[in-house]
Amino acid sequence: MEEVDVLIVGAGVVGLAIAARLSQRYNNVLLVDKNLSFGEETSSRNSEVIHAGIYYPENSLKARLCVKGKELLYQYCQQRHIPHQRVGKLLVANNKQEEEQLKTTLAQAKRNGVDDLVWQNQSQLTKSTPALAATAALLSPSTGVIDVHSYMQSLLADIENQGGLFVAQTNFVKATVNKLGIAATLNSQGEQIKLQCKTIINCAGLHATQVAKAITDMPINKIPKLHYCRGHYFSYQGQSPFQQLIYPIPEANGLGIHASLNTAGQLKFGPDTQYIENIDYQVSDNLKAKFIKAITKYFPTIDHDKLIPDYAGIRPKLQGPNEGFKDFCIQDEKQHNVKGLINLFGIDSPGLTSSLAIAEYVEGLLNS
Repeated sequence: MEEVDVLIVGAGVVGLAIAARLSQRYNNVLLVDKNLSFGEETSSRNSEVIHAGIYYPENSLKARLCVKGKELLYQYCQQRHIPHQRVGKLLVANNKQEEEQLKTTLAQAKRNGVDDLVWQNQSQLTKSTPALAATAALLSPSTGVIDVHSYMQSLLADIENQGGLFVAQTNFVKATVNKLGIAATLNSQGEQIKLQCKTIINCAGLHATQVAKAITDMPINKIPKLHYCRGHYFSYQGQSPFQQLIYPIPEANGLGIHASLNTAGQLKFGPDTQYIENIDYQVSDNLKAKFIKAITKYFPTIDHDKLIPDYAGIRPKLQGPNEGFKDFCIQDEKQHNVKGLINLFGIDSPGLTSSLAIAEYVEGLLNS
C-alpha cells in the first residue's frame, strides 16, 4: 500500500490552494479530482470577483477569511502576474429605505475591518456613472476581478514545483481509520488504488457530503445537509457602460443579479439564485425577462437585444431556501473525532477570495 502525508479530495480553487500551501511543508501531497482537469465545477463557473468582506457577520469565518484572503490574493496575483484588476464596486440604493440599508452595511463593513468604503451621493454618481440609476451608493475600492483559470494554473504549478502531485479522473471510493492514520481507496480510470494517509482533507465542493459519508468512522450527525443553488449568468454584447462592478442591495440567499466585468472588460450579469435537486448547468432563455426586470432598476437604458444567455454555476450552500446566514463549515478532529480528517462543507462565496486564507487556516488546524 502506497503512503502519502496528505490526500486532498477535490481540485477546485480551495483544494489547489490548500495543496499549494501544504506541499511547501509535506513531502508527499496528493491532490485528486474526479473530473478531467482541475476546477471544472464551482471554481470555473462564478463571477470571478475578489470580494472586500463587507456583508458577513462579524467574526464569522466568511468575514475573517475573506478580508485576510483578499489581501493574500492581491499579493499573490502581483507576485505571479495573474491577470486581475482592482476595478472597485458600487453597492447601489434606489430609495430612502435602501439608503438606510447601505448605512447598516457601512457599519457592518467597519466591524469586519473593511474601512475603505466611500459614500457616493446621487450627483456624484450621475457625473461618474451616467448610465447608472441610483439615489446613493457605497464605493468599495478594494473589490476586484481575477482571471480564475490563470490563478488555478499558477497554484497547480506551485504544487508540482514543490513536489506535490495532482491526478485527475480519480474518484474517492472509501476510507477507514487505522493505527497508522486513514486507509483510503481511490478509483483512477478504472484502476483501484489503496493509500495509507496521515491526513485526508475533504474539499470536494458539491460532493463534500458524499465523500464524508464514504469515510466509515465519520459520524453521520456531523455531516450537514448541502443544497445545490444554481446561479445563471447573461453576457452583454458590446461596450460596457460601467467601469466598476454594480451590485444591488443583497437578497436573502445571494448578492442579487449584479453587473460584473472580467479582466478584459466584458460585462456580464448574474447570478440569480435557484435551488435545484440535481447538477444541471443549463441556462434557459426564459430567464431573460427576470434578468431584465432586475437589471433595469439600476441600468434603465439596457438594450434587451444585447443580453445573451451565457453560463451557470452551482454553489454548495449550507443554507436552504428562506434560511438565514450559514458560515463556512471547516471541521477537524475536535468536531467529529476522526483523527487525521478535515472536512470543508459549504464553501460558497466568498470561497474564491478566501482560498489562500482557507489554506492557511487548514494548515493551522493540522498544527493544533
